[in-house]
Amino acid sequence: MTKLYNDYNSYLKAKYGCKVYRIGLDAGFTCPTRDGTKGTSGCLYCNQTGSRSSYSNPKEDISSQLSNRIKYLREAKGAKKFIAYFQAFTNTYAPLDKLKTIYDEILPFEDIVGISIGTRPDAIDREKLRLISFYKDSHEVWIEYGLQTIRDSTLKDMNRGHSFKDFLNALSITKEFDIPVCVHVILGLPGESRTDMIDTAKMLSSLKVNGVKIHVLHVLRGSGLEKLYKEDKIKVLDENEYVGLVCDFLENLSKDIIVQRLTGQGTAKSHVAPAWALDKTKTLKKITETLKKRGTCQGWGVGESLKSIS
Repeated sequence: MTKLYNDYNSYLKAKYGCKVYRIGLDAGFTCPTRDGTKGTSGCLYCNQTGSRSSYSNPKEDISSQLSNRIKYLREAKGAKKFIAYFQAFTNTYAPLDKLKTIYDEILPFEDIVGISIGTRPDAIDREKLRLISFYKDSHEVWIEYGLQTIRDSTLKDMNRGHSFKDFLNALSITKEFDIPVCVHVILGLPGESRTDMIDTAKMLSSLKVNGVKIHVLHVLRGSGLEKLYKEDKIKVLDENEYVGLVCDFLENLSKDIIVQRLTGQGTAKSHVAPAWALDKTKTLKKITETLKKRGTCQGWGVGESLKSIS
């Protein structure tokens, strides 16, 4: 069967023989754009939850968060294997001893096969990567870097507090430790053209990153973007625009890169816009349908023919 993109769920199922469930965790970290190091308001699109999953409880320790979610997934989904995803805020933004204590909390859970650590490219160094690399002996380990775009002017406008050069440095030293890298990008950032977004796909392909997560620009309640949106100073993509851009992005993304996400779905409580983004399943279906209509697939624009990429 022809696959239109190199999806993460298929990769995990092929490797572990079953569906693997990711468990989003909130370990109580903050960010350099929130604690005063590089600002106090955070990234313009982020609110006080720091991309926390709707089910995680920051008042619980990591062991409790894992135990509760594993119990639920086993009972509701028949789940057998899991990935511990350190998700909220910047999950390498602490001293080494604290990081080790937090990461070690996953070790007693025999059915956790992987660790994924979400962070910023300016919050990593060799000592932290050396610590993280130790977990490769027992788990599949990923680092997830929030890049969002390769365009420095956009990064500045979004109050990211880092540059594309910072990302390149982080990627370089991460490769020294042979840790797979997943890169987060956002489509629809204010001021970005289609060319800017496709250039990000092309750059990630040339850099040979291991994975990518694609997000639509959300306006979240309590974020810096909310005020700008309500004042009609920024626009958000409609669903057809986003679907088209995702397909363009995938066509210019190397077929070897694992696509871990094609769109995000927040909670209705925190969501301001776009309204269509609350129905993730519908959007994913449209992406697949559009690729089929085009007769293209991931990697099509970088010289790949339409064939199985499994």
